[in-house]
Amino acid sequence: MRIPPINLSTASWRKSSYSNSEGGECVEIADSHSPLTPVRDSKRPEGPALLVAAPAWTAFVGHLKHTAG
Repeated sequence: MRIPPINLSTASWRKSSYSNSEGGECVEIADSHSPLTPVRDSKRPEGPALLVAAPAWTAFVGHLKHTAG
């Protein structure tokens, strides 16, 4: 399945709630691009974004919450 390019130039990115004020090693995601979740490195906002299927991202975050507790 080929997905057409997504314009992320006006995307509203948000950092992980686990980020600290010093930046650290964080990821950012952009909401409102269903059915995909764009993910990027917060230290390299000009770099590429990984596009993850929204259900896979939800499962990934759920797994992290489960194993971190």
